[in-house]
Amino acid sequence: MEFLGYLSAVVMGILLGLIGGGGSILTVPILVYLFNINPVTATAYSLFIVGTASLIGSYSHFRRGFIDLKIALVFGAPSIASVWLVRAKLLPAIPENIFQTGDFLLTKSSLILLLFAVLMLGAALTMIFQPNKTSTSKVEQLNYQLIFTEGFLVGGLTGLVGAGGGFLIIPALILFAGLPMKHAVGTSLLIIAAKSLIGFTGDLLTGAPIDYRFLLLFSGFAIGGILVGSKMARHISDEKLRPIFGWFVLLTGMVMLWKEL
Repeated sequence: MEFLGYLSAVVMGILLGLIGGGGSILTVPILVYLFNINPVTATAYSLFIVGTASLIGSYSHFRRGFIDLKIALVFGAPSIASVWLVRAKLLPAIPENIFQTGDFLLTKSSLILLLFAVLMLGAALTMIFQPNKTSTSKVEQLNYQLIFTEGFLVGGLTGLVGAGGGFLIIPALILFAGLPMKHAVGTSLLIIAAKSLIGFTGDLLTGAPIDYRFLLLFSGFAIGGILVGSKMARHISDEKLRPIFGWFVLLTGMVMLWKEL
C-alpha cells in the first residue's frame, strides 16, 4: 500500500501543477485510506505537503507571468489569517464525538471528510457548468471587497478540512477576479503555498505529533509530480483545463461521499 501511496503522491503533484488545485483533494484521501493516518492528522500533513509542493510549483508560473500578485495579496491575506485561526483555535475546540442518535455517531473525523466532499461537489459543478468568462476590461469586473471576503471564507474552510483550497480558489479567481484559467492556476498556487504553510504552524502550536521524515519523503514525490504537471500545462489551453478540473473534482467528491456514507 505504501508504494501505491507514494505513486499517488506523484499523481497528486502532477494534477496540482496542471490545474492549480486538487492536490489536497487527493492528499487527504491518500493519507487516510492508503497510509491509515487519522483524518485530523491527515489534514495537518496535507497543509505541509501541498504548501511545500505549491511553493516550488508556483515559481515556473511566476517566470511565465501567470501570477497576478495584486489579486494574490487581496485574496491571500484574509485567507491566511482565517486558516491560521481555524487550525490554531477552532479545530482543537471541536469535540471528537459531535452527535449521536441510536447507532449513528458523527465524529470530528467523519464531519471533516463529509464537509470536504460536499465542498468539492459544489466547486466542481460551478467549474463545469459556469460558462467561460472573457473580458477586455478586467478592471471593471473586479470587486475587491468580494474577493477579500471570499478569501476569508475559503481560508476558514481550508483550515477546517486541511485543503490547499485550489478547488475553491480557482472558481473564485475566475468568477470574481476575472482571471483567465492559466493565470488563476498560477495565482492559486502562490496563495495555496502561503496559507497552507502558515496554517500548518497553527498545528505546531497545538503540539500535534508530526512525523517529519514521512512528510519530507511524501513531499519529495509530490514536488517531482508538480514540476511535471507545470510543464504539461504549457501545452493545454484554458478551455480544456477548466472542464478537466471540474470533472476531476466532481468524481473525487462522489467517491469520498460514497466511502463515508
